[in-house]
Amino acid sequence: MRIGFLINPIAGMGGKVGLKGTDNVIQKAIELGAKPSSPDRALMALLSLPNANISELLVYGSNMGEEIALKAGFNPTVVGYPQNKKTSAIDTQNSIRSFVSQEVDLILFAGGDGTAVDISHTLDELQSPIPLLGIPSGVKVYSSVFANSPSDVGSIISSYSTTELREVMDLDEDAYRKGKIIPHLHSIRPVPLSEELQSSKQLLGGTVEGAIEGLLSELSTDVTYILGPGGTLHQLKKEIGFEGTLLGVDIWRTHSLENENQSTSPSHPSGSVVAKDANESDILSSLTDTNVVIVSPIGGQGFILGRGNGQISPSVLERCTIKIVGSRAKLETIDVLRVDTGDPDIDSKIRGWHRIHIGRFETRLIEVV
Repeated sequence: MRIGFLINPIAGMGGKVGLKGTDNVIQKAIELGAKPSSPDRALMALLSLPNANISELLVYGSNMGEEIALKAGFNPTVVGYPQNKKTSAIDTQNSIRSFVSQEVDLILFAGGDGTAVDISHTLDELQSPIPLLGIPSGVKVYSSVFANSPSDVGSIISSYSTTELREVMDLDEDAYRKGKIIPHLHSIRPVPLSEELQSSKQLLGGTVEGAIEGLLSELSTDVTYILGPGGTLHQLKKEIGFEGTLLGVDIWRTHSLENENQSTSPSHPSGSVVAKDANESDILSSLTDTNVVIVSPIGGQGFILGRGNGQISPSVLERCTIKIVGSRAKLETIDVLRVDTGDPDIDSKIRGWHRIHIGRFETRLIEVV
């Protein structure tokens, strides 16, 4: 099998710094201290490939594939170089044209939804039937052309025998940063058929009142809560008593018992907002002795960490326990939950069985894989 391999070196840089994407804000992300993450994730994927039947790995030069391919032990064929040190969508498009002209069997790319859109538009323009497979490296990753994690790539490539058409989607990032989800379907592309592929996201569906009520009854005093993004957590924030960020991470800290007014106290401890729309640095500086991350799977993906909440990084998770909340309706469509923080050790610690609130008194055991 001849594979065309491509990295978008800036994909995902807006995640940990809370920018909810990288489109048009790369300089701001750099100023906030963002570091590239897609090369490391691409390396993880390539290191999973030795058992796959790879006869030739074709790459774009420099940091768009060549450097990581060499680091992974491949002897790649370089088909071109980016125009400048600062790469752009034009370089992605040019690389795809080179891969098509070389008649590769599969295009493997590390990036996010924006990269998937650039690739699929170019393939559509060339009327090419070449399938593609994404290494999830972006902030949102709404398209269903990605592997569940970088380490799944080798299994997919070595075992698939057929493809199926999958959606390439992206969000309006400017609207996304303002709390609005405006998805666009850009293309339908053939993708290797495998259980290790992620499904399309279902956006903000299901009732959550009972699940939230059950979770509220378990909140404790003197705890810093890191509240993740999504519709379920947005409603939780409202029940707590503040207007949170729909697509960002907010921090809320409960008061100690001596500060509680028992005559007026609600059914959960009172508290105060520490930060809204926090980035990784904000979260780390807000952590105290007892910290809890509360997250919810967003629709059919099943991911609780590693998709759309990069601010809740491995460094944060090392100092926190995790609670998961989700409605019965949402979890009926999910057999397992998934985690892909980029740190295998952290992922391993989180994996296993978790008890999730699905109602006021009801919980469900579900496995995180």
